[in-house]
Amino acid sequence: MTLLALGINHKTAAVEVREQVAFTPSQLESALTELKHLPSVREAAVLSTCNRTELYCVTEPDGEKTILDWLGRFHGLAVEQLTQCAYHYLDEAAAKHLMRVASGLDSMVLGEPQILGQIKDAYQQARSLKGLGGELERLFQHTFAVAKQVRTETGIGENPVSVAYAAVSLASRIFANFSRSRALLIGAGETIELVARHLREAGIQELIVANRTMERAERLAGDVGGKAITLGDIPKALERADIVIASTASPLPILGKGMVERALKVRRHRPMFMVDIAVPRDIEPQVGDLDDVFLYTVDDLQEVIEENRRHRQVAANQAEELIALGVEHWQHERRVRGAGDLIRRYREQGEALRKASEEQAIAQLARGEDPEKVIRRLTQQLTNKLLHGPTLRLREASGAERHDIIQAAESLLLDPAAPSQDSK
Repeated sequence: MTLLALGINHKTAAVEVREQVAFTPSQLESALTELKHLPSVREAAVLSTCNRTELYCVTEPDGEKTILDWLGRFHGLAVEQLTQCAYHYLDEAAAKHLMRVASGLDSMVLGEPQILGQIKDAYQQARSLKGLGGELERLFQHTFAVAKQVRTETGIGENPVSVAYAAVSLASRIFANFSRSRALLIGAGETIELVARHLREAGIQELIVANRTMERAERLAGDVGGKAITLGDIPKALERADIVIASTASPLPILGKGMVERALKVRRHRPMFMVDIAVPRDIEPQVGDLDDVFLYTVDDLQEVIEENRRHRQVAANQAEELIALGVEHWQHERRVRGAGDLIRRYREQGEALRKASEEQAIAQLARGEDPEKVIRRLTQQLTNKLLHGPTLRLREASGAERHDIIQAAESLLLDPAAPSQDSK
């Protein structure tokens, strides 16, 4: 059987294709059941996120075509369309791919931690539906151990590499305790939503979301436990805001120097941290001239992000080394298990020969034959039966000049410590 990883991701397929191939939570159970019951599949797990859909299977050799055909049928897509953007990895390459994905090395944002939790969810789902056997069970457990090692022994997740996270990270340099700080977010788009979630996770005391459309502000504020206001309410909200982050599509600045100056007087010049992520800018550049205002633009954030990306790349190189060792360890354990299966079958074969000889000897004793003769015959016949097959195959190997088999047989069959016939 072969270990197979097959899928598409943000590097190989546009979002329009990824949307069509993604599995909704309600589809996962039926998908896993169908996949597991394909004749060529023994074990299966499905990982489906916004950036990737991947199938991990233990399958017969060349099983990737059967599984790709099934994936197309399940989602009603032509297999030719999937073939253009699908990739597959086998055995150790599949194990390495899963470990890289779990460690965040294959993510759109290098080192992002969410993917490990998503893989753990996929593992639990497959396990609950009995999609896992020994091979995938051991692979996932080994992968989790390697991903944990990457997180603890490298700095892969320590430096923010998104605009939203970088903005919150800069704010933390000025406000050490977010639980005493209030934030005003201007806009309700994707970036502001990420900022809001990062601030909420950091323990911000209060979140206010200002937007031109009140409905969108209320929707985001409801999701993050904040308060929604309109753009007209900003001057009053500004008086309470320690952190201001703006990202709208407005063609003109929303915050002017005069508005901020008036708010600072009410605040008695307590510092304000501002980040203008918008292009064109939402905050007049002159606001940065005011005392007690720390104003950053998207360009300032890009410098932070680029520096952090370089730090993460160094950590990623270290992570690749840990993953290479992890794959090597997994391969070693797999080979040992393969030998274990061979040993089991070899012992079963020997036991069958022993049992047959034993039954024959017992029958001879029951007929009253001389016990000494029965024992001698038993040992001689058993020795001949055990040695017949290997002896025959060794002669065939010698005749075919298979010196590799002869050398391996000498190492496997002869015990250097055993007494030879000549020494007796």
